[in-house]
Amino acid sequence: MISSKSVMAVILGGGAGTRLYPLTASRSKPAVPIAGKYRLVDIPISNCINSNINRMFVLTQYNSASLNKHIKNTYHFSAFSTAFVDILAAEQTPDNAMWYQGTADAVRQSLRHIYNFEFEYLFILSGDQLYQMDFNEMLEEHIKSEADITIATIPVVAKEASEFGILKTDENNFITSFIEKPKKGLEEWASDTGEEMSRAGKVYLASMGIYLFNRKMLQQILLEDFPQDTDFGKEIMPKSIGKFQIKSYQYDGYWEDIGHISSFFEANLALTQELPPFNLFDNTNIIYSRARMLPPAKISGTTLEKTVLADGSIVNASRIENSVIGIRARVGHGTTLVNTYIMGNDYYETLEQMEANIQKGIPKIGIGERCYIRQAIIDKNSRIGNDVRINGGIHLPDTDHALYTVKDGIVVVKKGAVLPDGFVI
Repeated sequence: MISSKSVMAVILGGGAGTRLYPLTASRSKPAVPIAGKYRLVDIPISNCINSNINRMFVLTQYNSASLNKHIKNTYHFSAFSTAFVDILAAEQTPDNAMWYQGTADAVRQSLRHIYNFEFEYLFILSGDQLYQMDFNEMLEEHIKSEADITIATIPVVAKEASEFGILKTDENNFITSFIEKPKKGLEEWASDTGEEMSRAGKVYLASMGIYLFNRKMLQQILLEDFPQDTDFGKEIMPKSIGKFQIKSYQYDGYWEDIGHISSFFEANLALTQELPPFNLFDNTNIIYSRARMLPPAKISGTTLEKTVLADGSIVNASRIENSVIGIRARVGHGTTLVNTYIMGNDYYETLEQMEANIQKGIPKIGIGERCYIRQAIIDKNSRIGNDVRINGGIHLPDTDHALYTVKDGIVVVKKGAVLPDGFVI
């Protein structure tokens, strides 16, 4: 086991997250709720804690208020411990008036804070990926091979290869060449990824955007060798190949880059499978999040089929199938939900508030009665009236409405939206 004092991690808070709009309209990507009770940023933080890496910086810039609040309310360590999860927000200084211009620039601007601490190795992680990895294995490979940099890689099929940076390695798994999102001539980029992966057609090594640097090397690359380059994946890594010893650490487990509405939607619904690819029930890979003092879920008269139900939900639906129901969610009588992610609510309405809103013609917070909702994401604190019908699917064209957005056939009801009785999508 490597000493916890020799390793630190930096978690990138992400850019504007336009591909996840409207979920990122008022929050950053790492703050987007996942699995009904977590936030995306909980995944890399939990991977670090489970790997005995307990000193972390989260770099934030866009729509960071909810992310900052979540981290402040969640990650508290003993006063006798050196552990921390600290936020480094983009800041203007006398020698730099610019905001973060990219992943590498964000780390470069934060070096003066990071290098105040003792460490030998620094992990740079993304805040918007779903995976469970033991970083100790990657670190041991890095040290054993005397690498300057190690990049975590994952085998992908040809269809996925054009979405990633693709690498080639030598017989010792050192990276010899790199191409960013190749569109043609893919065959020459195939690699030996092992018998099992090759059988599945996964013969291309994709960068996972997870990097491990030696202390001196990170400073040298960002300040001396490539001081003008702003992005690790597009600029610094391709230029570093051949100049430094860059190792590939092949990871064969489940990994999902939550970059689009469709990948976010599918990753959440995959949690409802009998043996989900991302295991929330693993004693050795606990996912940590904010400890809320919520009552257990309450269900009445509902047929549940492959459903994940979070704390504090009140469900009176007729049927829920292949769906994720978030914290404090309320679902009315006679409602059917299929292939749907209900993010839940930040608070409960009192009976007096419900009655006052009904008098004003405002639906209760949550999902009303006799609704049919399919292929949808319902963002937090939404009010869906009675007899509302949302039937997502590829028959719906992409659109952006004041109350909802449709992307790839998935209907996303916006945070806090009010859909009146009888509303149809």
